[in-house]
This record gives sequence, structure tokens and C-alpha cells, in this order.
Amino acid sequence: MSEPNGRVVAVNVSGGGVPKRPVDRAWVGPFGLEGDAHRENTVHGGPHRAVCLFGVEVIERLQSEGHPIEPGGAGENLTTSGIEWSLLPVGTQARVGDQLELEVSSSTTPCATQIRNFSDGNFNRIRIELHPSDSRMYARVIREGEVKPGDPITLLPDVNAGAQIEEMERRLDRAETKSTVAAWRAASAAGFAIDIVEDGELAMASSTDLPGPAFNSTHGLARLPNMLPMATDFYDAHNSTGYLWMTQAPWPNAKAFMEGDFVGAYVTDAALVDALAAQSMPEGVTIRRLGPGEATVYNAVRGSTAAGGMADGAPNPWPKVYERLAGTNARQLFVAEINGVAVANASLHVSAGAGWLRGALVTPDARGKGIQRALIAARIRAAIEAGCDLVGAQAEPGEVSARNLNALGLRHLGNANLYEYIPGVSRR
Repeated sequence: MSEPNGRVVAVNVSGGGVPKRPVDRAWVGPFGLEGDAHRENTVHGGPHRAVCLFGVEVIERLQSEGHPIEPGGAGENLTTSGIEWSLLPVGTQARVGDQLELEVSSSTTPCATQIRNFSDGNFNRIRIELHPSDSRMYARVIREGEVKPGDPITLLPDVNAGAQIEEMERRLDRAETKSTVAAWRAASAAGFAIDIVEDGELAMASSTDLPGPAFNSTHGLARLPNMLPMATDFYDAHNSTGYLWMTQAPWPNAKAFMEGDFVGAYVTDAALVDALAAQSMPEGVTIRRLGPGEATVYNAVRGSTAAGGMADGAPNPWPKVYERLAGTNARQLFVAEINGVAVANASLHVSAGAGWLRGALVTPDARGKGIQRALIAARIRAAIEAGCDLVGAQAEPGEVSARNLNALGLRHLGNANLYEYIPGVSRR
């Protein structure tokens, strides 16, 4: 048997918040350590962030700089020695003690609860983008087991490449969530009745004025599937149908109301770089980004189908929504024009370094010219200019949009299906 790479220094839990206090031992299940909790369940926890890891070496480096941090103070569950967790690739697996097996799933993002750990209050000292060796890391549980101080930690030889894809998908899900919330708030500002709850990484909306999935849905469950009861309780309270975006079925035998795929790519991926370089503008077509007062140009584009995401007979809120989105920094609106006339539109939402491509609409008489593909390329370039390292979109499998996204270097990451929840009818 190979020598361990490190050891557990302390096992830490709390009833919520920091610091977490040391315990003699703890059982670790799929949602983390028994006896541990979070003040904000829609920000922390869940199966992808079940266990927080932090090396004592980082703590000692911080202490040498004069920061008053101690083991457990940063909210880590396992304080360890011998392993620089944030320098390991996502997907690294480790055996802890006799049974427990973990897989590194993502870095953590520090927040204001960490202020007390730093003499200058600058909690970004442990942000991975600024200090790659000094971040806490989250892990999911591969095999349940007990953990106690002194347990050996052995890094396993295989790295799960799929874990990096899952993390890309979760980042894009978050960007899509922020994009959708922006549209909800724009609809509310336009005078439509809509109840919006944005709690941590979970966002829910219900609107009697605007029936259909677009304004009656829940986002964030891809990252927090354990918060499903919060979403169903929301629609029970409103006695309204809700639509749940999830990467797994919410209950046995659930059938998707609509099937979709997450597609995405890092902006440095060779396939995306090559596709952007090869993409040329269709003859006679120009693409430009609109200014804050040009929503009428965007709304002038009309398709041959009903307003997206709306129930039959529902009003079309999108012109008013885009009038307000045009003035926001996060949402960028684009049109393709022929002889100065807008024949296609599309938008880009930027959030936390990820660019989310909203669907492109091309007028029927302008289709087949390569305009949609050109709009994809234009928005990817804009995302790169905005500092994004990741771009993505959602598409129905096999449709034209999916083929165009694939042609521009975006690859399939996973499913993102929409499930209908009807109070008193759907199973929970």
C-alpha cells in the first residue's frame, strides 16, 4: 500500500456559520458531515459542495502575514496537512481513513463572513482567481464513511474528467439563472404581476399575468437539487404550475416537459478558437451591438412562431422586457442587418466570467444565409472582450441552433430538462 499524501488535522462542524468547531469524529454522507449545517442553504451545501477542504499550510501562510485565522475559522470541514488542495485539478479523488472517498468538485468563493479572519478585512486573500494556491475547495462524496483527526489521506491515481464538465455546466446554469432573473425583473418593471424570489443561488418566479415556463420557473436546482422542496412549496403556496430546470428527474418516472442540452466551451478551447477564426460574415450582412435606446430595432425582428416560453393565448411581454434589458450592463443586444434593416436578433448575458448566449431569432425570409452562426460568433467575441473564460448556451437536441452552436466549437456538456410541477398532481 502506498504512503498517504497527507492527514486530517481537524474535523470541524457548526450549527451554521463560522467558525466551525473541532469534533472527535463525524460520519460523512452524501450531503456532508453529520452535525454540520449552513446558515444559507441556497448558497452552501448540496451534493456538489458536501465537504469543504482547507490545508493547514495555507492557514500557516496566512498567519505568517499577520492574519488571525485558525483551523475551522474559514468554515472548512476538514483541516488537512500535506496536500495543497486548490492546486489539484477538479475531479481529483482521495481516500480519507478506511472508508471515506471524496472528489474535488470546485473552489469556494469567499464572502463577508470571512472578514474576521483577515487583519485588513480583505477576504479575497483566499479567492482562487487571485491566489491559486490558497483557496478552500469543495468536494462531493463518492463513498460514505467516518472521518477523524489523524486519518491518512491518499490521493487516488484517476482524475474524473467528467467532474470538470459538470463544473462548467453548473457555472453556465448560474449564468443562465442570472439572465432569467434579469428578464423577470424587467417584466415586473413593465407592470406585469410577477412574484420573484432570488435566494442565494436559487431563483423562482410565479406570474398569473404571464402563464407559461418563461415567467413561472425555478432555476438553480442543477447546483442545489436538495432544495427541490423549497421550489415545490413555492408553487403550492401560489397554487400555480411551475417549471423546474433540472439535470436529473425530480421524482420517479418524471417526464420532461421540454428537453434541452447545455453546450459550452472555454474560450481557449482549440475547436472554438479555430471556428471563430474561420467564421466569415455572410455577404451583405452586418452585425452590431445595440445601444441603450435602440430596443425598438431589436423588437422589430419578428419570427413565425409564438412568443417564446409563453402559454397559448398569453400576452407577449418580450418587447417591453427588452426595452428595459437594453439599458442594463449585463445584457448585450445584437442585431444582424441587411441594407440597414434588422433581420435577426440575439443577446448575451455576462455573469461571473461566463457568457450565456440567449436564443437567436432570424426572420423567415433571411434564413439559410448563415446569419445565426454569425451572431453566435459575434456574441462569443463580445463575451471574450468582457473577460469571460467560459461561454455556453442551451439548445434543443438535433435542432438547427444546436448544430450551429456545435459548428462554432461549443460541445455538449449535459442535459438541462424542464419538468412541470402542478400542485396536488405532480409527485414530490
